[in-house]
Amino acid sequence: MSEDSKGPERVTFSRGYDVCIMAIDGTWRRDCQLNAISDTDAVLTVEGSIQGLNLKEFFLLLSSTGLAYRRCELVRVNGTEMDIQFLRGKQGKKRSGTPKSEEAMS
Repeated sequence: MSEDSKGPERVTFSRGYDVCIMAIDGTWRRDCQLNAISDTDAVLTVEGSIQGLNLKEFFLLLSSTGLAYRRCELVRVNGTEMDIQFLRGKQGKKRSGTPKSEEAMS
């Protein structure tokens, strides 16, 4: 199999990067290490138990203040390691007409 067919390019961190996962409603939060990340998915090592947590949809907090985050869902768990994928926003109706950047130029 060639390198080109492996999907999106993934960045791997040798020591990991400190991040958190948090419930959409804020009821739980867990510290994690970000081991690898791409445009569409990531690999985490979770500190503490994830048993009983709703991992269908949650946030990956990339900064300690919570200002950088991605909405995620669980793909696979292997011990303390989790594979997650990023969720995209719902596709709304496309607006007709010209884009705002072109309207501003008029």
